[in-house]
Amino acid sequence: MRNDKKPGAPTIYDVAREAGVSYSTVSRTLSGYEFVKYSTREKVLRAAEKLGYVPNLQARSLAGGRSNMIGVLVPALSNSYVGEILRGIDEELSESDYNLLLYTTHRRRGKETTYATTITNSGAEGLLLVVPLTSATYLAALREQDFPYVLIDQSDPSGQSTTVNTTNWQGAYEATRYLIELGHRRIGFVSGLAGLNSAAERYSAYAAALADHGLAVDESLVVNGGFTRRGGLAAAPTLLDRPTRPTAIFAANDLSALGVIEAARQRGLRVPEDVSVIGFDDIPQASIVYPKLTTVRQPLVEMGRQAAALLLEQIEHHSTEPRQITLETELVVRDSCGPPASP
Repeated sequence: MRNDKKPGAPTIYDVAREAGVSYSTVSRTLSGYEFVKYSTREKVLRAAEKLGYVPNLQARSLAGGRSNMIGVLVPALSNSYVGEILRGIDEELSESDYNLLLYTTHRRRGKETTYATTITNSGAEGLLLVVPLTSATYLAALREQDFPYVLIDQSDPSGQSTTVNTTNWQGAYEATRYLIELGHRRIGFVSGLAGLNSAAERYSAYAAALADHGLAVDESLVVNGGFTRRGGLAAAPTLLDRPTRPTAIFAANDLSALGVIEAARQRGLRVPEDVSVIGFDDIPQASIVYPKLTTVRQPLVEMGRQAAALLLEQIEHHSTEPRQITLETELVVRDSCGPPASP
């Protein structure tokens, strides 16, 4: 890895000028120093994000030695999807001398880049980003600094990032086809979080499967669940309270599927007798809820392991060539789907 910035790359002095503060204030803010005024901290973070500033950790490593820390940026710790990926990351790192530095973003708009900057400025030697919405500007800045990073369950349209994904499109197509083969013709769709590649692919596959079986997409049967249980619970009434409700609902992830099932129960509807529900991910709860959830399994633990291994490869062997790993999904048939009820 190089130890200096490329010509033209923004420096900490550029951030200071952009924010209208001193170099030392920028340094304290980006190092996580607590006693910086909120308004000042916001100015510095906005300036760093605007300029795509990435701290030169290679130079810092020469001064202070290797940290053996890996930064991990996740949206939240409240769901098993993230937990399973983290388990895979931890299992892979347990076989090395590296430890985790974990940050949660809670999907705060515009904050993911600044949290990532905090991790990189903390002395971490690499960065794992789980389903990030981080800006393309920041990813480009990481590459310019030769700072190792891997995206998990999110793609980079530029093709210049190392990524670990699954066959989202194929999995969603198989889920929709399964419902059609059971006899369902009115199939609702609870979509995922806008801006995520996985959400777009799952909707695209749902629409393609309908079209391939001679069924038109009814946009009134597509509602946004945001990849959360609460989102699924809030979105479900739009589908379940219709005079002609769908006989089946495909939720873009298991959390929103569990929300749909909860909403159905609140209305006295039985799953799958009155409405079939299928999810995506196969989180641990999917096999212990009642009815057990039919879903599309993502190898979440393996995703974490592979991403950590790719990151260590970048760090240890100075590998800069981007790699894209795609793991297979699998339809898991349980109890939450059945043929549509007779009219």
